[in-house]
Amino acid sequence: MTSRHAHLLAPLDLGFTQLKNRVIMGSMHTGLEDRFYHYNKLAAYFAERARGGVGLIVTGGISPSRQAWLMPFGGTLNSILDLPNHRKLTRAVHQEDGKILMQILHPGRYGYQPFLKSASAIKSPISKFKPRAMTEADVEQTICDYVRCAKLAQKAGYDGVEIMGSEGYLLSQFLCLRTNLRTDQWGGPIENRMRLSVEIVRRVRENVGPNFILMYRHSVLDLVEGGNNWEEVVIVAKAIEQAGATIINTGIGWHEARVPTIVTSVPRAAFRSLAGRLRKELSIPVVASNRINMPDEAEDIIASGDADLISMARPFLADPEFVNKVAQGRVDEINTCIACNQACLDHTFSMKRASCLVNPRAAYETELVYRKTQQKKRIAVVGAGPAGLSAATVAAECGHAVSLFEGSDRIGGQFNYAMRIPGKEEFSETLRYFRRRLEVTGVEVHLQRRVTQAELLQQGFDEVIIATGIVPRMPRIDGIDHPKVLSYLDVLKDSAPVGRRVAIIGAGGIGFDVGEFILHDPAVSLPLSLDLWLGEWGVDLVSQTNGGLCAPTPETPQRTVWLCQRKAGRLGTMLGKTSGWVHRATLQRKGVHMLGGVEYVKIDDLGLHILQDGVPRVLEVDTVIVCAGQDSLADLMPSSPLAQGPRFHLIGGAAQATELDAKRAIRQGAELAAGL
Repeated sequence: MTSRHAHLLAPLDLGFTQLKNRVIMGSMHTGLEDRFYHYNKLAAYFAERARGGVGLIVTGGISPSRQAWLMPFGGTLNSILDLPNHRKLTRAVHQEDGKILMQILHPGRYGYQPFLKSASAIKSPISKFKPRAMTEADVEQTICDYVRCAKLAQKAGYDGVEIMGSEGYLLSQFLCLRTNLRTDQWGGPIENRMRLSVEIVRRVRENVGPNFILMYRHSVLDLVEGGNNWEEVVIVAKAIEQAGATIINTGIGWHEARVPTIVTSVPRAAFRSLAGRLRKELSIPVVASNRINMPDEAEDIIASGDADLISMARPFLADPEFVNKVAQGRVDEINTCIACNQACLDHTFSMKRASCLVNPRAAYETELVYRKTQQKKRIAVVGAGPAGLSAATVAAECGHAVSLFEGSDRIGGQFNYAMRIPGKEEFSETLRYFRRRLEVTGVEVHLQRRVTQAELLQQGFDEVIIATGIVPRMPRIDGIDHPKVLSYLDVLKDSAPVGRRVAIIGAGGIGFDVGEFILHDPAVSLPLSLDLWLGEWGVDLVSQTNGGLCAPTPETPQRTVWLCQRKAGRLGTMLGKTSGWVHRATLQRKGVHMLGGVEYVKIDDLGLHILQDGVPRVLEVDTVIVCAGQDSLADLMPSSPLAQGPRFHLIGGAAQATELDAKRAIRQGAELAAGL
């Protein structure tokens, strides 16, 4: 154990059992929970994390009844017939010397099915179905459902359960006036609104006995109008402790909140102080959560007394060996979660299997396997962007001799520009990881080396992987060669000067990124300090107001910007499902003019001439930045398969450049390399 992270790696005695360290793999819904035929895959997924050293694992949400389905036929534990599948999970984790809790989750009005019930008949903004208000009989049945589910979890071999009382799910819906308009014993003052949560914990404890972990995930900052204030948060937590909880986990924000809580722009450990304040009120262990993705921050939280345990969810998608690497002093080898949401939450809320942009094996452990090769090959990878880095390191991990050629003086490709965007600084961690991975796997790296096809053919490679990426596309517009026109690479790569009034052509992900980049005050260092971020989004960590919201004080924009797209309608609809709204809100708050249905006529000294919905306009700008797509750079690919010599493969942006997609690029590189 390294002394640098001694507090994080120290065991925690719960009296009847001991956790081997202070790290919890928090609950994440992967989609594997929802189909019985996926439980072998789910078992392999959990086993790999237990083998990686995590002290306690929490499953994705499992419904205590059919009425409580998150989606039709979703993961449920309400019958002894469900036990065999769940025993696959507990057996797999225990064989790796791990511990696992099952999260009991009732979505209430957040469910994606028509039989929803909640505290009151108030529709949520994230489901098309309106719930019915629970009768008192429904409430009593729900308590019984939780108790039955917990007892079955105990029979299935789980070390305990987590009761989800956060993120705006059913128990939150009872706890807050926003969604609880009841006038009976389950509504009104906080003592009544918390009755359901307290009664569930009390009765579960009565039925499972004292030697079973009962963790309650408690919302300590709702971030919605009509949420609870700090005094109410503490009242509930104390009552939950008294009712028999072993651990209090902290949850931040409802899913419908208009404040980001886990995207990459949120400062690391932004909400740690809330766990620290709550810990002073309780005698049972308290867990800190949300945007904690590296061990130094986690160690400091424990060492300073802000929490007893750290919950990290997505970091264990990114790197199942996280804890072992910390214990072995290999922090520089951690594959860091960059909080992009692209393959995890975006997939979950689109009813797809979750995975991870930086680790495509996540939730695919039985399908994407990096086996040692029986036939060592010489492999050339051309291009050190995300696709090439993934292919090169996986191929080398599988035992091949890999040479990586990169024309520039650094690895990373488009990630080098992405990490310059305010709020995307975490992308640098992925490059740090790959830089170290190249060393560990023994890839031979050639920077500032532009190879030709003839050289690749002459050097005796068995396989050649072309991952040369893209070049920005310049649209055919009269005046596109005007001095005021720049490409996005001119701005992000070459730091070309940008005027005070700017038009951006193209409102995809790159257009939004460039907008955020040019609006940011260069005098304000990045990443933003916690105080500046709290002001930007109007968050009151003291939580004197209901929900912890206050008036935002956003950063003053540096420029006047018009963001334009050809397609009619709202801009940014193709951005990430769970993070796109953050980018839209950021630009809107800074006064960006968003124009859809634009036809570009010409660019001249006056500015950008357009037709919008057939009406001519002149945007009098100093600079026009083109973010109108890109073209594949695939010159090294043979026009037809070679009769002899190496096999050529095309991946990443070089294969498909319609929209830059690191998730697709990294998965393509890994899958190709694993199959060579």
